[in-house]
Amino acid sequence: MKSFGGKSRWSGALGACVVVAMSGSAHADPRAVVELFTSQGCSSCPPADKILGDLAKDPSVIALSMPIDYWDYLGWKDTLADSRFSARQKAYARMRGDRDVYTPQVVVNGAAQAIGSDLDKIENAIGDTKKSDAVMSVPVSMTISGKHVNVAVAASSKGPETTHGEVWICSVSKAVPIAIGRGENRGRELTYYNVVRSWLKVGDWSGSAANWTVPLENISREGVDAAVVYVQDGNRDKPGAMLGAAYTLLQ
Repeated sequence: MKSFGGKSRWSGALGACVVVAMSGSAHADPRAVVELFTSQGCSSCPPADKILGDLAKDPSVIALSMPIDYWDYLGWKDTLADSRFSARQKAYARMRGDRDVYTPQVVVNGAAQAIGSDLDKIENAIGDTKKSDAVMSVPVSMTISGKHVNVAVAASSKGPETTHGEVWICSVSKAVPIAIGRGENRGRELTYYNVVRSWLKVGDWSGSAANWTVPLENISREGVDAAVVYVQDGNRDKPGAMLGAAYTLLQ
C-alpha cells in the first residue's frame, strides 16, 4: 500500500449513496453528512477513525464509517468491509471528476472530499458545501412505530420541477471494536464508529412531500443500534449533494 501525505491511494471508479433526517433524533437539523472510507488494513486510517468518532458526538454532524475492501489482498481481510462502499467511493470520484480514491478519505455532503485525518480540512469542506442553498435543506423525519419505520420527506422549497433524489435507510453500529491479526495494523485493537451495516432504498423523491413505511425487521440485525435515513440528489451510480439527513437510536 502506498501512502502519500497520510493517505493511502488506490485508483479506480465507483457507485453511490444518499441521506435523510429523522424526528426525535439527537442529530436534528444536521449541517453535514460525513462519510469516511476506511480500512482495517490501512496504517494511515486509525487517526481518521478516531476523528470520525469525535464527529459522531456532534449533534449537527451525521458521521458514517464505510469500510472498503480493495486493500484486503494485502494480508488482512477487513471484517466490516462491503464492496458497495468501495463502489460508492469510486462513484463520488467520478462525479467530482478527479478520480481521487484513497484511504482514509471523507466525502462531505456528497460533494467535497478531504483527508479523513485532517479535521481542519473536514470542517472547511463542511463550510464550503453549505454555501449551496440546496445542501441539507430538505426537512426529513423518521419515527419508529411498533414494528415499522415511518419516513417523511418535506417538499422542496425550489419546487418539484427542479428537484429529485433517492431516499435510503442505513442501519448503523455505533461502536465496533476489532482486534487486527495481520497486515499494517496487526496487533492493534481499533474501534470503528457509526459503521454502516446495511442499506435499503426507501424510494424516489420528486421534490414533493412524501411518506414511506418500512418494516423494522428490514434494517435490524445483530449489533445494529442506530439508523440514518437520507435523501441525496442524483442516484446510486451518479450521486450528488446530500439534501437532508438525520440519525436516531434504535435501542
